[in-house]
Amino acid sequence: MRICLVTAFPPSRGGLTEYGFHIARELQRSPFLSLTILADELPGKQAELDGFSVIRCWSFDDPRSLGRLWRQIRELSPDVVWFNLIFSTFGRNPLAAFCGLTLPLLTRLTGCYTHVTLHHLMEGVDLEDAGVRFPKLYRTAGTLATRILLKSNSVSVLIPAYRKVLMEKYGSRNVHVRPHGIFSQCPEYPDFSRRGNPVQRILAFGKWGTYKRLEPIIEAFGAVAARLPDARLVIAGGNHPSTPGYVESVAKQFEGDPRFEFTGYVAEELIPDLFQSASLAVMPYSSATGSSGVAHIASTYGVPIISADIGDFRDMAQEEGLAMEFYEAGNTQDLAGRLIGLLESPEQQRKMAEQNFSAALRMTMPQIAYRYLRHFDRERKTRMLKLIARLRKLPVWLPSRAFLNSAITRSSVAPIYRRNLFQPSSNGHGPKSVDSNGSGTSGVERSGLGVDRDLVSAGRNSNGGTGLLWNGISSTGTEGESGNDNATGPSSTALPTPVHTAANEEANQSEGQPAGITKGPVFPFGLVENGNGKGHGGNGKNGARRSGSGNDTDRIRFGEHRSYHFHRSGSGNDTDRRE
Repeated sequence: MRICLVTAFPPSRGGLTEYGFHIARELQRSPFLSLTILADELPGKQAELDGFSVIRCWSFDDPRSLGRLWRQIRELSPDVVWFNLIFSTFGRNPLAAFCGLTLPLLTRLTGCYTHVTLHHLMEGVDLEDAGVRFPKLYRTAGTLATRILLKSNSVSVLIPAYRKVLMEKYGSRNVHVRPHGIFSQCPEYPDFSRRGNPVQRILAFGKWGTYKRLEPIIEAFGAVAARLPDARLVIAGGNHPSTPGYVESVAKQFEGDPRFEFTGYVAEELIPDLFQSASLAVMPYSSATGSSGVAHIASTYGVPIISADIGDFRDMAQEEGLAMEFYEAGNTQDLAGRLIGLLESPEQQRKMAEQNFSAALRMTMPQIAYRYLRHFDRERKTRMLKLIARLRKLPVWLPSRAFLNSAITRSSVAPIYRRNLFQPSSNGHGPKSVDSNGSGTSGVERSGLGVDRDLVSAGRNSNGGTGLLWNGISSTGTEGESGNDNATGPSSTALPTPVHTAANEEANQSEGQPAGITKGPVFPFGLVENGNGKGHGGNGKNGARRSGSGNDTDRIRFGEHRSYHFHRSGSGNDTDRRE
């Protein structure tokens, strides 16, 4: 499958560059896809990132970009064109921005499947707070642009409330809700030894100058520093494109004050160290434009979050299970009180940090990419089936009918993704581990490996409780049930293939096992019991190949797993019983 991703892309610093980069990186991992990135042009000569096919064919604030992009898409003729958009992706100039937002409709008219990931809605943006001169005119144009975007084949939004607006106000039925996701293949367990040692670091991260202002947090920090002298305020990130020079003007006022640290733009490789050393992250916004990327970065490293009480952020926290404390927007005294309360409570910091880390496990970028590709694959197969249905209406005597039907069927079942391709890989940061008996609360055993989503499932713990199971260790600090209460999780993520042999059966019978029943290898998801008996040979259900003699019972305990393969020799009437 050929996919074109239309997005701002590094080393550009336009809107949504980070999101576009991480989505593209996950798509590149699939050998069944051909990815071309249609990105914004760079000022001057800058080297492209290795490993990506990038065509720089549009410019910010240039209405002529519409024609160049459309011609490039027609030339490539992809199967899917995926737009990563906010309303100002193509420019701050109203004409350039509006022209760019009509491109998904024009692309669909060329016959390509068109999908839009829309990060905010005009209805949720406070235009006056963002400094827009003619808010009513912008609101009208935004409503028209939204209707045009909804003419795409499908649209994804990141907050359930947005889908409700699009369905109720615009009558759209092709809108899906998908999580924002974290900018990582695997979250990092919080390193509590670095937090508050030797100082408490409050991190404010973002592009500053419009609805993200530094004055509220600086004013609130004065009260925090008076109560906690060891507190430090770290202001990371650069200027919003609409407010050049803003951060520099604020930094100049506190030059020489050791309590304030201004980092400027933070490179990708420096972000882990910045967040791991922070006691908490603060989001002093006056309004919001959708789901927050800063909150998802903070959850990647298990950082507690204090945010302005804004509807979009509350919806995001509730939907994704993030641990966030809210203060009244614009009330610096309330903000100072929340900061002091959290900094003086290490227990609450730890609790919020672990909850955010747990939430991050459920929305890694490989999982997000997998959801999108599964949707594209389903839509492709649906179109193929509709075409086959039309072919069946042709006369039976038509010579080309069988040939066309066969050709279309072969192309429709070709894979475009594999589930195991989108498993997180090692990020090189291993936390403190838990003993093999599951006791302790200092961390989770990873041994430098990423989290395998297929090994994280809901199940029963050995103590009768419930929780997440990760590689045999439950989120409650005890071992997960794996066939019996005394089973231990595997030492690696490799799944053994159980093969029943006569030698295994004899060995088990010599140990006093009942005749006809042998214990096979222990899967990460349960115990397999093999046997012998009389019956048939051939291919059984669920990918099991069976032959042999005797009455066999395969008993498999599993949580969320639905796909498994095993081989047995023998013959007989086989019964599969799953619990």
